[in-house]
Amino acid sequence: MDANRSPSNRRFGKQDRVVKQFDFDRVHQGKWFAADRWLVVKGSANQLEVARLGLSISKRVGNAVVRNRWKRTLREAFRNGREDIPVGWDFVVRPRKGARLNSFEVARSLTNLSQRLVSQCQRASARSGS
Repeated sequence: MDANRSPSNRRFGKQDRVVKQFDFDRVHQGKWFAADRWLVVKGSANQLEVARLGLSISKRVGNAVVRNRWKRTLREAFRNGREDIPVGWDFVVRPRKGARLNSFEVARSLTNLSQRLVSQCQRASARSGS
């Protein structure tokens, strides 16, 4: 275990999840998203000091075993990559159509897409604020 992280920071607790329908709706109604070969990430600022993760894994992805494997992989990627994921945002993540599950690529993708999404939003707000 990393010496800089306490066991409580490594958990994926309720405070780290988007669970209420209101929050899912707020993220889906927003215009901010980023995508690559593996994932589609939508995001919305949450006015909190934590990043939260919501999952949207449809039956088109596969049977229950496959969907649950995607969920476990995404939660683990979020939990382990937390220090690289911007705080103050809610992210709703879904696999890209036809994506194959690869833990390493999914983890890298989640981090990169969340950072890209936040930077797009900040650039747009800087342009409109000028």
